[in-house]
Amino acid sequence: MLYFENDYCEGAHPAILQKLIDTNFDKVPGYGTDPYCASAKEKIRAACSAPEADVFFISGGTQTNAIVIASMLNRWQGVLAAATGHIAGHEAGAIEYTGHKVISLPAHEGKVSAGDVENWCATFYADANHDHMVFPGMVYISHPSEYGTLYTKRELEELHAVCARYHMPLFMDGARLGYALTSEGTDVTLADIAALTDVFYIGGTKVGALCGEAVVFPHGAPAHFMTMVKQQGALLAKGRLMGIQFDVLFTDDLYTRISRNAIDTANALKKGLADKGYQFFMDSPTNQVFVVLSNSQLAALEGKAKFGFWEKYDDSHTVMRIATSWATHMEEIQALLELM
Repeated sequence: MLYFENDYCEGAHPAILQKLIDTNFDKVPGYGTDPYCASAKEKIRAACSAPEADVFFISGGTQTNAIVIASMLNRWQGVLAAATGHIAGHEAGAIEYTGHKVISLPAHEGKVSAGDVENWCATFYADANHDHMVFPGMVYISHPSEYGTLYTKRELEELHAVCARYHMPLFMDGARLGYALTSEGTDVTLADIAALTDVFYIGGTKVGALCGEAVVFPHGAPAHFMTMVKQQGALLAKGRLMGIQFDVLFTDDLYTRISRNAIDTANALKKGLADKGYQFFMDSPTNQVFVVLSNSQLAALEGKAKFGFWEKYDDSHTVMRIATSWATHMEEIQALLELM
């Protein structure tokens, strides 16, 4: 079976596993106050060119999204997001469970535009009854988007400006951030993200770690953020597990180097599929490849290759997502192309 269903089906990079073994019997304080977490935070601050940033480690993306949003919104506020955004569609109502509404905006190949944010907010405040409505309190984006598309630096600058105008923090979900930073043609760096957002996270779960996300508040975290992480059941007593992983990922540029592998293998796959005449649902520059397959093609692939269901294209075709990762081998790509 060739397995391309997601980009987190493998375990962790061997350097992380080795470091966990090497430090296994070290006795350190708990709850992220250990020297490994401190070292990882310093390396992340340096990589982001944000020396004053607050950095926290949380075990997964959904926990991170829910805790960050709940900690930064007042009880009368909601969060603006693309209708296709992860918090809107694939988090089982985790945000609403915290008491905050997800307000859907049009998605442009998975992305939110500054113009749509501006129009929504202007319309909201022009409504004489807006005191009876959920206020816009934050804008959520993901980079890459759910469709593997990327924001440009100009788009981030425009979103940053409209958020500032309406006094809303801009929150970037970076579950696949490594794959965004290493994609061909991108003009967005970690330093740009730190300068243009109020909070973002660097995904580890999908980029080489066993689990974990590094949350970065470039301009300072909300008061008592760690207490809110604890309150919502996401503070690990053995916080070292997160610190060690990110310390390794941000040593000798490992995070970037392994992220680039996913892009290289995805590019090889896209070229091979294009040469064979396959139809793409949209152009994704990152590690997620969206291909339109007929029902007969899917039946022929059953038991031989595993992809992720995305959506129905029509009665006889389905959009499937093929995801490469930091650990995908080029030999797997060649085997898949031969099968296809």
